[in-house]
Amino acid sequence: MLFIRSDLSQLAAYKTQHSDDSQQTTIDRVDVNESPYDLPDQLKQKLSWTYQQTIENNRYPDGGYEGLKNAIAEYVNESSNSTFTADNLSIGNGSDELIRSLLIATCLGGEGSILVADPTFSMYGILAKTLGIPVVTIGRSLTNFEMDLVAAQGAIAQTLTPPIRAVFVVHPNSPTGNALTKAELTWLRDLPQTILVVIDEAYFEFSQTTVATELAQHPNWVILRTFSKAFRLAAHRVGYAIAHPELITALEKVRLPYNLPSFTQAAALVAIAHRHELLSTIPLMLTERTRLIQAFSQRPEFQVWESAANFVYLRLKEINTQPRLAEICQTLKAQGTLIRQTGNGLRVSIGTPEENQRTIERFNTLSF
Repeated sequence: MLFIRSDLSQLAAYKTQHSDDSQQTTIDRVDVNESPYDLPDQLKQKLSWTYQQTIENNRYPDGGYEGLKNAIAEYVNESSNSTFTADNLSIGNGSDELIRSLLIATCLGGEGSILVADPTFSMYGILAKTLGIPVVTIGRSLTNFEMDLVAAQGAIAQTLTPPIRAVFVVHPNSPTGNALTKAELTWLRDLPQTILVVIDEAYFEFSQTTVATELAQHPNWVILRTFSKAFRLAAHRVGYAIAHPELITALEKVRLPYNLPSFTQAAALVAIAHRHELLSTIPLMLTERTRLIQAFSQRPEFQVWESAANFVYLRLKEINTQPRLAEICQTLKAQGTLIRQTGNGLRVSIGTPEENQRTIERFNTLSF
């Protein structure tokens, strides 16, 4: 098909499917950082009533999202002592759409490249490459996964064509779970305002660490958040960006119309209204995170890091471990536990106490 861009042959589609192994009666899906808890039945019933009584399937969704934006602004202000309004928000079909919109608004047409520190959330690089945007990659410290700031500054200082127009960081990082360090934050604050700084706070509800209060001083910063983790709405795909109104205006220009279905908007509004109930499981999940870290640390073969997110990251201490990591994933999958091999290590999402117990027991059966 000669009409397809030639560079797409170098890219692979992002794989998202879960296991469909019918031999397993119970599959513990602790591989994609979802909440292990579904919406409570009473909220599902409320959404069912909303679908039946208020949503007109023959009508387009509300394309402005003013009600949802106001509700999100109230939540953000409540949790960060800020004064954001709907003008500071853009809503996306998951954070992925917002990442893509940011790339389109800043780097498309050969105007810029992006900087990422590996390992990190893979969609930054994947989405950039699908748009033909160059990706500059630097490394991280093996001690605490801090970005190689010397390499980062060197990349910014180079006369690249196209120049670095955006820097993407996760706070805390995925897959490694570390929050931005003081040195990293200082470096981000000192970047020129000609560079967009994207700070992905997908795991804010678990870390309770945010830079939202600094946005007023940094109009070139944007914070991304999601309803897919702590708010239990991964099936509905709701993300939002918090930024200076001028940047939000640019995002709105490239956003697809009606990008959020009516039922998804209803689910997000219900989640915000019942946020205290939905977020009440977080203390238990943090306790379970500690239990997993302690259990994994008992195995001398693994190096385990502290985490500020809803997952734990570990690596084998031996070198040339990629085949062994794949073997571990397959062994656990055969027993009914799905984990993620990524960033030269293993990422294990926090499940229910029962799921975590099975994960620990299955890890303990691994032989080396």
